[in-house]
Amino acid sequence: MSIKWNGVMPAVTTKFTNDDKLDLINFEINIKAQLDAGVNGIILGGTLGEASTLTDGEKRILLRKTVELVNGKVPVIMNIAEQTTVKAIEAAHKAKEDGASGLMMLPPMRYKADDRETVVYFKTVANSTSLPIMIYNNPVDYGIEVTLDMFEELTECENIQSVKESTRDISNVSRMKSRFGDRFKILAGVDTLALETLLMGADGWVAGLVCAFPEETVAIYKLQPFLLEKHKLNLRPNHLHPLAMIPEPMYLHLLEF
Repeated sequence: MSIKWNGVMPAVTTKFTNDDKLDLINFEINIKAQLDAGVNGIILGGTLGEASTLTDGEKRILLRKTVELVNGKVPVIMNIAEQTTVKAIEAAHKAKEDGASGLMMLPPMRYKADDRETVVYFKTVANSTSLPIMIYNNPVDYGIEVTLDMFEELTECENIQSVKESTRDISNVSRMKSRFGDRFKILAGVDTLALETLLMGADGWVAGLVCAFPEETVAIYKLQPFLLEKHKLNLRPNHLHPLAMIPEPMYLHLLEF
């Protein structure tokens, strides 16, 4: 299944029983609630999904179960958060075998890689699979920022298609759009900045709170076209307009040009 990289994509939580086993009953309830609310994809094994603690076997069980529950309605995306390139490639191959539609990728974990090492890591994994990839850019929590120059190098990999924007600097959306146009789809990655990120022109939202509020989250996302039209935000020259970097409601009237 191809991925459009837009709309709301919940990074779903992983449910456990009191004896630390996967709780597939409540997991299924959550997945069905997300689908009923109209989400555009399901992301497994993210930070909220216990990426650092799930075993390989548990990840495979969750992925196969989700593919079964989704039944082709939306893409299912598996997160990769590994320490080595070899393990990341292995995880990508397993994800494809188990029916994943795409991958979300963090930089190498634990050791803080430099720019060159991080780019080589992403490229090597991307070249090992046909699955489309979203880069998870979260320097605040993981210590490595994927810079615009690094994204420039990643344009060589056609299957690296999008970015989960979690830098906490919403002006990064404008910089990405100005430099790359539509080459990379951008998805808001921080719930508390999601509306502002969408107003800056993000294409979608990888959400966490959607697990508790699926209908409300989808409703907020659907406001985006209305808000962009109402305030006549011309996103293309945002990098030239200083006020465009301040999308707080009190300033929005100043952006009507």
